[in-house]
Amino acid sequence: MATVTALKLLTLSSPFVLKPPQLTWVCCGLISFRSPPLESRSRCVGARFSTSSKSDPSVKETTAKKKKKKEGKGKGKGKVDGGNGRGATAMEALLKRRTRSSRELDDEMVQQLLGVDNHIPVLLGEVLDVFSGRKLRSFADCTLGAAGHSSAIIQAHPELQCYLGMDVDPMAHQMAKTKIDALLHGDSLSMSSNLRGYFLLRNFRFIKSVVDEVADELMDSGFDGILMDLGVSSMQVNNAERGFSVLNDGPLDMRMDPQASLKAEDILNSWPESEVGRILREYGEESNWFSLQNKIVKSRVRGGLHSTRDLVSLIQNSTPRTKGRQGWIKTATRVFQALRIAVNDELKTLQDSLYSCFECLTPGGRLAVISFHSLEDRIVKQTFLDIVRGKRTDEDGEISEEMKRDLASAVTNDNDKEVWIRQIIHGEKGRILTKRPITPSEKEEKLNRRSRSAKLRVIEKI
Repeated sequence: MATVTALKLLTLSSPFVLKPPQLTWVCCGLISFRSPPLESRSRCVGARFSTSSKSDPSVKETTAKKKKKKEGKGKGKGKVDGGNGRGATAMEALLKRRTRSSRELDDEMVQQLLGVDNHIPVLLGEVLDVFSGRKLRSFADCTLGAAGHSSAIIQAHPELQCYLGMDVDPMAHQMAKTKIDALLHGDSLSMSSNLRGYFLLRNFRFIKSVVDEVADELMDSGFDGILMDLGVSSMQVNNAERGFSVLNDGPLDMRMDPQASLKAEDILNSWPESEVGRILREYGEESNWFSLQNKIVKSRVRGGLHSTRDLVSLIQNSTPRTKGRQGWIKTATRVFQALRIAVNDELKTLQDSLYSCFECLTPGGRLAVISFHSLEDRIVKQTFLDIVRGKRTDEDGEISEEMKRDLASAVTNDNDKEVWIRQIIHGEKGRILTKRPITPSEKEEKLNRRSRSAKLRVIEKI
C-alpha cells in the first residue's frame, strides 16, 4: 500500500506523463524510470526542465566559438598542406630559392675534368663563381683529392702565381700532383710560366706552419683564395681496403692518414662502452645508439669486429626487417660516419682549421668550404659567425640573443653584389657571403648522387 501511494505521489509531482512501459519495479519497493521520449521532454513545464540548448544564448555562443575555432584550424592546416598540395609546392619553391644553386651545370667542363675513376668535382661551377672576377695571385686547396677543383681554378685564372695543394692521403696527394704537373707543363694551357706549385702531404690543420715552412713571398702576405672540400672522397670510398665503404668488405680502418695509429677496429673492440655509445650518438646522430652500443660490446666476447662485413652484419641484425634494405643502409651510413669522425678527429680539426685558414687570407681574400653532413655544416656556419662578429656564443654552441639581434641588422641585400650572392652578413673582421648555404642544382644531383648533401659556405676577409 505504501509503495502504491509513493507511486501516485511521484506521478502527480512529475512533469512527465509516465506510461507503463517506462516503469520498472525493483527490490525494496523502490522505483526507477527511463528517460521519456523526446516529444515528451519538449512538453516539459518550466524552463528549468528544458533539455534543448537552442534557447540558451550562452550555449549558442560557446558552440559558435568552437565552430569558428575548428574552421580556423582547418584554414591553418590548409596553408601548410596547401589544399591539394599547393602549399607544399610553395614551400619547396621557397626552399629552392633559398639554397639550391641556379647555375647551369657545364657538361663540357665536367667531361674535361673527369679523372680515371670518373670523379666529378662537387659544386664545381659554384666554386668557380666564388673566385671569378677577382685577381687570384695565390690560391690554396686544403683537400686536393682528385684535383678537380684545383685544375679548373688554375685554368680559369692564368694570373695565378702561387699554388699550394695539401692532402693527408698519400694516394690522393700523388694522383693530384701528377695531374696538376701535367696541366702546368702541357701545351694546352696558356698561362704565365712563373706559376709556382707546392704540394705537401699534410693535414690542413697545419696550414699556418706550412706557410712558414715554404717561405714564399706571396704566401707570407696571405692567400687570395682558399678551398676546403670536406668529407671522404670517392676514391677512398671505392677502395674497399680503406674501410670507408658500407657495401664493400674490407678491414675496419677508416684512417685518412695511413700513418695514424688509431683505427675504427680499435674503437669497436677496446674503447669503453660509454665512449662507443657517445660516438654513435653525437657523431652519427643515431637514434638506436644504445642497442648498437650493447651489441658491439657483447661481440667482443665472441672475438670482436674486424671487418666492415662484421659491422654491417651486426647493424642488419639490429635493424627491424620492416624497414627493409634502405633501413639498415641508412643506419650503417650513420655508424660508419661516426667512426670515421672519431678516428680522424674531424670536427675538432675542422674548427681549428677554419680559424687558421681565415688568418691566412689577404684582405679581400675568400675561404670557401664544402661540407657533406649537418655536423660539419653546423661547425662551419657557427665558426664563420664567430669570426666576423667576435665569439659571443652560448656554452652549448648556440647563437646568443645579442648576436642574433646584431646579425639581423647586419644582413643586407646589396644591389651591387655578385649574381650568386643572395644575402650578406657583415662583421668587424669579415663578411659571410652565404647567409644560407648553396646546394647543388637538380641536374648535378641527378648526375652525381653523392653531391646531394653538399653545402657551400663562403666568408670574405676585410
